[in-house]
Amino acid sequence: MKKGINIWSFPSGMSIEESIVLAKDAGFDGIELSLNETGALSLESTEAEVRAIRRFADDTGIALSSLASGLYWDYPPTSERPEIRGKAIDIAKKQLEFAAVLGVDTILIVPGAVGVDFIPNAEVVPYDRAYDNALEGFTKLAKTAEAVNVSIGIENVWNKFLLSPLEMRGFIDTIGSPFVGSYFDVGNVVYSGYPEHWISILNKRIKKVHFKDYRRQAGGLHGFVDLLAGDVDYPVVVAALESIGYDDYVTAEMIPPYTHHTKQIIYNTSAAMDAILGRTVR
Repeated sequence: MKKGINIWSFPSGMSIEESIVLAKDAGFDGIELSLNETGALSLESTEAEVRAIRRFADDTGIALSSLASGLYWDYPPTSERPEIRGKAIDIAKKQLEFAAVLGVDTILIVPGAVGVDFIPNAEVVPYDRAYDNALEGFTKLAKTAEAVNVSIGIENVWNKFLLSPLEMRGFIDTIGSPFVGSYFDVGNVVYSGYPEHWISILNKRIKKVHFKDYRRQAGGLHGFVDLLAGDVDYPVVVAALESIGYDDYVTAEMIPPYTHHTKQIIYNTSAAMDAILGRTVR
């Protein structure tokens, strides 16, 4: 498996280029970038600007592993408002387009939500309506994904939606496209289940993997901790990934950031991942 890190793990205000250089120095094989509403890699970016990011990564000697986005919290595909769902589709199409330009094979999409406790005044959508709205949107997007040869990875998140591996599997299978699968986040399921169960059930549907760790006793968002400091049984998780033949990127998404010496989380995460993956510890 290849070792990656998500750009949300880096200090606030650090540029894409600075993050790429830091990820390379810390020993990562790849970095996962994010599409934002504005900024250096955003809905406003030109193709030339996106190509420049890819050239910089190539010149630095690090791969671009995938392309995430946090925009679906604001524009959920589950929304009962057609204009919001339409915006979500437009964002996903741009994300797929830019992923192809960046040379990455998978994008991360949050599939929407029934409700979100950590977003004030978030829309609450009846579960069946959320399911139907999301299913309609991803079925449409599957055709765009196939056209640009980039897969969509649906992330399991704290959204009161697609709550079990069986439901996630059924949702993906109903879409019925090889270009739509799971972006499996290990840490996000620990509060309610076991990552290794999700891995064996989702199996070949898993496109990419996020590594996080979570301490159940802490609870809530405070439960997310450094890799190897929580309750994820990483030897079992790695064995489960190996058993399904997964050999792609495992990408650390580290939240929350350190309050002081903020770059150190990148180096600590790299060392922890070396231990998890059986590499020589830095």
